[in-house]
Amino acid sequence: MIDLSFLTAAELAPLIETRQLSPVELTEHTLKRMEKLNPQINAYNTPLPQLALDQARKAEEEIMAGQYKGPLHGIPIGIKDNKKTKGIRTTAGSKLFANYVPTKSATVVNKLLSSGGIMVGKLTMHQLGAGLTGTNPFFGATRNPWNLNYMPGGSSSGSGAALASGLATLSTGTDTFGSIRVPAAMSGVYGLKPTYGLVSSYGVIPAAWSLDTIGPMARSVSDLALMLNCMAGFDPKDPASLKTNVQDYRADLHKNISGIKIGIPTYYLEGLDADVETLFTKAIATLRSLGAEIQELNIPELSMSTFAGFVIVAGEGAAFHSKWLQTSLQDYAPDARAILLSGSLTSAPQYIKAQQVRRKLTNAFQIEFKEVDVLLGPTIPMTTPEIREDWVTQNLDVVRRGLPFTVPANLTGIPSLTVPMGLSSKGLPVGMQFMGQHLSEKQLLQLGNAWQTTNPLGVSLKREEIG
Repeated sequence: MIDLSFLTAAELAPLIETRQLSPVELTEHTLKRMEKLNPQINAYNTPLPQLALDQARKAEEEIMAGQYKGPLHGIPIGIKDNKKTKGIRTTAGSKLFANYVPTKSATVVNKLLSSGGIMVGKLTMHQLGAGLTGTNPFFGATRNPWNLNYMPGGSSSGSGAALASGLATLSTGTDTFGSIRVPAAMSGVYGLKPTYGLVSSYGVIPAAWSLDTIGPMARSVSDLALMLNCMAGFDPKDPASLKTNVQDYRADLHKNISGIKIGIPTYYLEGLDADVETLFTKAIATLRSLGAEIQELNIPELSMSTFAGFVIVAGEGAAFHSKWLQTSLQDYAPDARAILLSGSLTSAPQYIKAQQVRRKLTNAFQIEFKEVDVLLGPTIPMTTPEIREDWVTQNLDVVRRGLPFTVPANLTGIPSLTVPMGLSSKGLPVGMQFMGQHLSEKQLLQLGNAWQTTNPLGVSLKREEIG
């Protein structure tokens, strides 16, 4: 008997295509595991067992009729709850939208379902994407499957926790200032923040329009690639959507990375927790053993990224919520309220200054990418924290420490791939991120795949016992 809980989509797809595994059998397995473990982990705020079974039966009928759609056909997928789903409530983790039922689905949801994916539920998230911890006073805290006393990261908290506990094969996330990469790093899975505009954001409740990026999360790099093959592409409904040819991100995934030039900004070597520093030093040595050429870089413009990121996130978020902040302030969690109210005080000169900083950082990165292929750093400088009672202060502390490491990729619009780097002394995952030039996702995935083959945590994530 094969344990289906932690197989990747790339492993499951051939079994489904050749009819050795039924989509119904796989979905039933996932739903039973959800019923058992979700009350402990709180990865889903809206499980969808009946819909998932209906979709699985349809997928099975199509496959039996010779209408196999590809590697997502029959695969259980969790959808982050800021992506609109027709006829199914979409809360964005907020009391404000607790009963909101959209009449249309987000483009990315339609794409995944059209490819035969099985939507097993809507995933929990930090309220309105305004945090990196996954603590939510309205829908409950999401727990890290590696240790239930610890946070899973956010804002795509349920997305990371579901993958780490075998409650989904694939999941979706959004990344405005690290919301894919932080939970992927803390949960020990893989997450890709694509180039801004490569994946449509139509139908996604925004956190900050000019930074929001939709991307895949999975237990392997190959699964990220097959998801991106489905998710990427121009969408006329999204004003920021890129008109670019979509590559086959699975092609050449096993390409040798010998000779690739990796730059490490010295900015990313400051203020690291001891475990993060130790693991990062070992990771650099491993990458060198794979043939990568590594050098340190000085990018002083990075020191301005926190200011620019916070001003833009808070300001654009306050603009979207301006009406509700006046009429429904009590429906906001204290941490989200603090960020959005500070954004409502953002002046035009501050916002313009932040955009100027953004341009300077973009120019600085473009200069460095003439000398190196990829930038490398820890995903965040800290190990996964234990959930505290003063969760509001804790979230703001995690944002303060994490933002300098994550938001530069959002400000510049470049892709960033986070991969598991190892375990801390407390047995919790730690991640690192590869950042590339615009539309360099294929190269990042090749690099990440080479890393995964050398890293035991990345090769086999098995959480058989929760807690």
